[in-house]
Amino acid sequence: MSEKLIVLVTGAATGFGALTARTLAKSGHQVYAGILPADDGNNAFYEETREFARVNQVHLVPVQLDVTDDASIQVAVDTIISEKGSIDGLIHNAGLLAYGPTESFLPEQFTKLLEVNLIGPQRVNRIVMPHMRRKGRGVLVFVSSASVYGSSAPFAGAYFASKAAVDSLAQVYQLELSPFGIETSIILPGFFPTGTNIFAAALRPGDTQRAEELWSPPSPLAGWDAVLQESGRKLLSPEATPQAVADAIDRVINAEHGKRPFRAIAEYDGGQTEISAGVHDLVRDRYLTRFGFGELLKPKN
Repeated sequence: MSEKLIVLVTGAATGFGALTARTLAKSGHQVYAGILPADDGNNAFYEETREFARVNQVHLVPVQLDVTDDASIQVAVDTIISEKGSIDGLIHNAGLLAYGPTESFLPEQFTKLLEVNLIGPQRVNRIVMPHMRRKGRGVLVFVSSASVYGSSAPFAGAYFASKAAVDSLAQVYQLELSPFGIETSIILPGFFPTGTNIFAAALRPGDTQRAEELWSPPSPLAGWDAVLQESGRKLLSPEATPQAVADAIDRVINAEHGKRPFRAIAEYDGGQTEISAGVHDLVRDRYLTRFGFGELLKPKN
């Protein structure tokens, strides 16, 4: 039987985050679901989380958490530490999508997206990692994207760039945290057009005039957004549901310490992402070993 952990999941109001928090709770872990405070004071996501915990008789507690706000993170972490004494698992799931011609996004929109997708995990790590390091055990999970090693299709440039950055950040954290007994895993989700809120909440081009110019005739880019959407529908497997991402994270958390996979892929592309990510990691491991860092690829027991 796997060890039962105290886990914090960011971005757990909907989509991958909500499914992950609920799946981990049903596996017996004590889960805290980080939920962004609503601007309008609507607490529906908090109540839904509490209701799920009540009906399923699991430990799933909603906590207010804004990954762009140090004070919010500190309060959430302090609450968990005061109640449980530690945080054993941290799932970096909170994310923001941007969709449209990349040139039509304003620099401040890039900044907003990076604040959530890249700097958010760094903010949370700075507050959670001291607790994990003192305990000498833990697991850190980053939700990256299959686009990093698969196809970075057009019209999501800012999002893909941020996920590539997160993936690189996670790779370095693996090396720097392993001597403290902390494992790092990276999840590579594919394209899931339904069952998540990421598209509804996606950033749209701030320069609408530029976007219209690029997406409308006589621009040579006109019509390619429809091609992208249609190809996604054609290639999508009927098995592709967001629950696959939650299940992948659940397997990582449930695995024995020291044997957790560095990557877990939840993509239905015929194995292409698995091949490209596997080749990258093989080359990376060889370089690191050659330069004397091979010992850092495995957590200290």
